[in-house]
Amino acid sequence: MTDKKMYDDHDHWMQHAIQLAQKAADEDEVPVGAIIVKGNQLIAEGWNRPIQSHDPSAHAELIAIRSAGQVLSNYRLIDTTMYVTLEPCSMCVGAMIHARVKRLVFGASDLKTGATGSAINLIHDSAHNHKIDVLGGVMAVECREILQAFFKLKRESNKNK
Repeated sequence: MTDKKMYDDHDHWMQHAIQLAQKAADEDEVPVGAIIVKGNQLIAEGWNRPIQSHDPSAHAELIAIRSAGQVLSNYRLIDTTMYVTLEPCSMCVGAMIHARVKRLVFGASDLKTGATGSAINLIHDSAHNHKIDVLGGVMAVECREILQAFFKLKRESNKNK
């Protein structure tokens, strides 16, 4: 597969994750979307829902992981790829490692809590017996813009109170 074809596929799947991030924003949640693909088939999706669900673990990645486990009838998500609009935090990286996700493709880096190298590098820690292939920066501009627009609107809304 050529690099161009590979990025076209990644862009296709990331666009779906971006649509889910917009769903989160529409629900007044931090706009992060995630999907899980296996064999070039979408098997699970999620978007941030911690506020509405009163669950601090209801990140897009964990919702997608839980759904994929149900679809596959297995807690191991062997040979899957997760696409997520924002670099995952340590909680989500830990879940991906335990679930045995094969590949992670993310959009925007997260300098505050990103656990694939931006803030900490949990995903590549040598203590783990499972290694995840990581590709960051896919459609990073689009992923970052949805987050920036959301937080700009929040700041403006708070000024008017």
